[in-house]
Amino acid sequence: MSIQNEKDLQGILKAGKFVAKVRELLKLLAKPGVSTWELDNAAKQEFEKAGAISAPSFDYKFPGYTCISTNYEIAHGIPKKETILKAGDLVNVDVSAKLDGYYADTGISFVVGESNETLQKLCETAIEGTMRATEQAFTGNYLRFIGREIHSAAVENGFTVIKNLAGHGTGKKLHEEPQVLVYEEKRDQRKLGNGLVLAIESFISTGSQTAYEEEDGWTLVASNRRGELSYVAQCEHTVIVQNGKPIIATL
Repeated sequence: MSIQNEKDLQGILKAGKFVAKVRELLKLLAKPGVSTWELDNAAKQEFEKAGAISAPSFDYKFPGYTCISTNYEIAHGIPKKETILKAGDLVNVDVSAKLDGYYADTGISFVVGESNETLQKLCETAIEGTMRATEQAFTGNYLRFIGREIHSAAVENGFTVIKNLAGHGTGKKLHEEPQVLVYEEKRDQRKLGNGLVLAIESFISTGSQTAYEEEDGWTLVASNRRGELSYVAQCEHTVIVQNGKPIIATL
């Protein structure tokens, strides 16, 4: 969607503030010995208190309030009682909500407890790529420059990107046009319109450039042609395109 008036702006900002709050809560609660189901249940309580609706559950019948992925899982991980976090695990929490008719989407990858240097750098690169990309979200700029920044951050840090996953428009539905690639498609001549709402997200990989869906029909993993799995980190923010500095609704 594109922001048309003050009601739209405040609606996106309110939804963005909510999902950011839940994202930070889950990151705080993600300790060794805690299950991903417990994290999702904590999110459920926040959704109910705020009168918010889980976007993946509402739009796609996802079996959880939030998507929580661990280690070699990239995204769309199903929260489970048997998935118990351990020190050193790579975790991604993805929180998206519909609140008062407006959608916002955010996510972050992090390492639980004791840090692994490579995984920590992977997570930091995901944040760097997304933040560099958000700076390109200004009126009249080329859409493809967002992906260029994400890909550049990956390469500069010795990583690559998952090329068949992307960010997206959002606002009135969880997923809207345009698709926001994590690399530059130089043939794409589309420019960003004022007020456009985007979910900008990076998918930074230790090797593979392709995501595959697991047998559960939800969970995504990344592997190369030899079947070797890669770690992937994500950082996602809901951003409003503006003249000049964009508005990040999910900081």
